[in-house]
Amino acid sequence: MKNQPKASNKKVMGIVLGIILLLLLSTGGYMYYRNWKAEQLAIERREKVESLVDDYLKAKASTRFEAYAETLLEQSVTDEGYTKQELIERYEMIFQAIGVDEVEITDHEIIYDEEMDVYSFTYSLGMNTVLGEVETLNYQSAIYEAEDLKAIHWDHSLFFPNMVEGDTVELTYTEPNRGSIYDRNGNMLAGEGDAYEAGLYPAVIGEGEERENQLATVSDTFDISVEALEQLLGQNWVTEESFVPFTIVDAGETPEVPGVLYQQTIDRLYPLGEAAAHLIGYVGDVSAEDIGNNPLLQSGQVVGKSGLEYRFDKELRGEMGGQIALADSEGETREVVIEREKKDGESLRLTINTDIQSELFASFKSEPGAASVMDPKNGELLALTSSPSYDPQLFARGISQADYDAYNEDENQPFLNRFTSRYAPGSTFKILTSLVLLDSGVTTPEKINTIEGLNWSSDREGFGDRQITRVNDAVTEVDLTAALVYSDNIYFAMEALELGLNDFVENMLQFPFSEDFDIPLTMEPAQLANNNEISEITLLADTAYGQGEILMNTIHQQAFYTPVLNKGEFVYPQLLLQEKEAMTEAIVSSENADLVRDMLVETVTSSNGTSYPLNDLSYSVGSKTGTAEIAGEDENETNGFLYVFDEQDESYSFVGFLEGQKSGDVIDQFYPFFTTVKTLID
Repeated sequence: MKNQPKASNKKVMGIVLGIILLLLLSTGGYMYYRNWKAEQLAIERREKVESLVDDYLKAKASTRFEAYAETLLEQSVTDEGYTKQELIERYEMIFQAIGVDEVEITDHEIIYDEEMDVYSFTYSLGMNTVLGEVETLNYQSAIYEAEDLKAIHWDHSLFFPNMVEGDTVELTYTEPNRGSIYDRNGNMLAGEGDAYEAGLYPAVIGEGEERENQLATVSDTFDISVEALEQLLGQNWVTEESFVPFTIVDAGETPEVPGVLYQQTIDRLYPLGEAAAHLIGYVGDVSAEDIGNNPLLQSGQVVGKSGLEYRFDKELRGEMGGQIALADSEGETREVVIEREKKDGESLRLTINTDIQSELFASFKSEPGAASVMDPKNGELLALTSSPSYDPQLFARGISQADYDAYNEDENQPFLNRFTSRYAPGSTFKILTSLVLLDSGVTTPEKINTIEGLNWSSDREGFGDRQITRVNDAVTEVDLTAALVYSDNIYFAMEALELGLNDFVENMLQFPFSEDFDIPLTMEPAQLANNNEISEITLLADTAYGQGEILMNTIHQQAFYTPVLNKGEFVYPQLLLQEKEAMTEAIVSSENADLVRDMLVETVTSSNGTSYPLNDLSYSVGSKTGTAEIAGEDENETNGFLYVFDEQDESYSFVGFLEGQKSGDVIDQFYPFFTTVKTLID
């Protein structure tokens, strides 16, 4: 009985120890849970901060300023003197003013201050501007956190580092001198030159009837409406002694008109005018559309609008100089963000010969068509003309609506560039067909086909009742020479059918159909047929004599016919004058090229030849005529083509055509040009 108290004490002690252990385990578990929960909340908090910063940086990098503003603490924006909408507009205005094109953000870092229990972040930003690349701008900002709100604290330094309230972003720039375009001999085709700005002098215009009469005289003399003149005079800065400019005129075109004064100026001039408009193009003031396509452009700049002025605008325009700076409220520069010296534009030197270009264009006498002249040995293009044309100077100086409408409504389409437009070449294509037939071995110079009458149809399956027509049935026993001299469609159709569809296409595609020539002109490649596929033998027959689905421009024809003058070598055309050898490619045999060359000379020397009128020239030429038919609404229309080369000295080759006419008309039209062209070649 004396041991019972000891047992009871042990039991009590066990209970106490159990309770203590339970308390310890509970406390430990609670502490573990609390720490785990705190870690989870910290991770969740960090992820939300990272997401916020990511949204901020993406919006700024893509210049989506509405999305950018949504990441900002509104109170911080209003403290800096903006509403969110005003801030969005300010960002857009600044970025547009300095021509921001691309924004790249790198090296961003989120920083946690354990002592203060706050987040902040830093990042580096680079951007392309109108003055070039700003490589590294370093930014930093705090992150505001309260309850469920997380936002970026904004101040002026997030426009540009070191920017403060009251600062403005200023762009000053100097325009570079635009490069010129010259011909092969250094003659200017586009460039700066003296001109005169014509302006009204209000002090001597008078009042009432006198004013009406004088403004009417100015209107008639300079082709500008009286209403436009009145608007200019009504500007709020105009005084009696003001010079009120209304147009620019060339030197020597400054008539004495009461109330008009002249001031000398520098202008972009186009000495050849209409003769080279489709090739050279023109410049004009930058438009909103231009800036939309290229944010690096600035209002007030001059850019290329068409032709080579457009194609080489970046090179010709050069690089603007100036600086982007932060200025304080007094207008004093506090910090230069970027500064660049201007870089004048590069000049171009073309293979074109100004004298030939002018003479060739004049030969058209406004008839619709196109022509090109080339040095067949090296591919240098000596002239590229399209008729009718337009005056590029009118566009460069701001064409009137009346003048533009007159061009636009002209049924002969003066804006159409015909030397890059593709047409069916007609019988000039027989030059290529002859080369392919000879190289295949199916045709030989001695081979004769008996052809009677003007019409013929093949008895081959699939040809049906299709009739091939020739223009002259004087010869019955026809060889290749006679076929070229008389331009016999039936002969070429017969020979192509004998060669066979697949072999004809395979041999013809040795020529660079579908290839882009490496010249700075906008034009589609030549095509043998749609998709360069011929599946019908009737289309094969038509293709052989230059109809069907063939499409070529004058430049294609110039290049495709070069093997005739280069021992079978194809010579690629060139427009930029460079010190490099001509690009050539062997396509047909030298022997067969020489045979076709001799036959083309015979089309001129033979009294029966389609090009016989050219035999009267003082030097010997080879030639091939072509008349391509185009389906019209009521009846078929024709385009007349002509290929000519200087057989004596190989100094030039010519391809020209006239819309709505025949090959004989083309010879008559350009015969005077052929009498003088050799004297114009350097």
